[in-house]
Amino acid sequence: MARYIPTVTDKTFIPPSPSEDDYVRQVTQAEPPALLSETDPFALFDTWLQEAVAKEPNDANAMSLATVDADGLPDVRMVLLKDVDPSGFVFYSNVESAKGRELAGQPKAALLFHWKSLRRQVRVRGTVTPTTAAEADAYFATRARPAQLGAWASDQSRTLPDRLALEKKIAEAGLRFGLGKVPRPPHWSGFRVAPQSIEFWRDRPFRLHERLVFERAAGGWTTRRLFP
Repeated sequence: MARYIPTVTDKTFIPPSPSEDDYVRQVTQAEPPALLSETDPFALFDTWLQEAVAKEPNDANAMSLATVDADGLPDVRMVLLKDVDPSGFVFYSNVESAKGRELAGQPKAALLFHWKSLRRQVRVRGTVTPTTAAEADAYFATRARPAQLGAWASDQSRTLPDRLALEKKIAEAGLRFGLGKVPRPPHWSGFRVAPQSIEFWRDRPFRLHERLVFERAAGGWTTRRLFP
């Protein structure tokens, strides 16, 4: 008997919209949500991130980063949040990568945190500036040595002939630094996204989601709620 092999065009793999009973079960099983704070977006983000760290299976600090290229075509990928405070959201990368080149040409970006287990999202839009060399040095020093060597070896976003070429470059970096300290490469640094707006989104039954937007204004933040 031939075994059925699904294809990407098989619509049975797209989940149907929840029924009313599905929503009722969701509400019954969910913990009562606390009201969203309307005063400090960073305090609220810190609370949500702590809850995500406790409940997400992995990488609670993962965020999608959206940039645009020279033609205005959007580009998006996952990166890891490494610091956050009222000045912005920080991540690190090879500055000669696609994202680094795009941010050099258009220093604006959008971030999205999606915590599936909590049914929550946070969207951030803002301007991007480099971190200081001291900040980048301090974070690079905390990375595992193989990751430090990888930062020297990888011509990120450039064409790789084969896996062996990467492994050869990692071996060369290992020989270069021996057992000594691995310094931060000049092409590796950090970026800080200073938010102009931060939107908190929380799943609610029947697609009647809760959305609260903080927008930066002179002297503080303004807030408004959005229709779902």
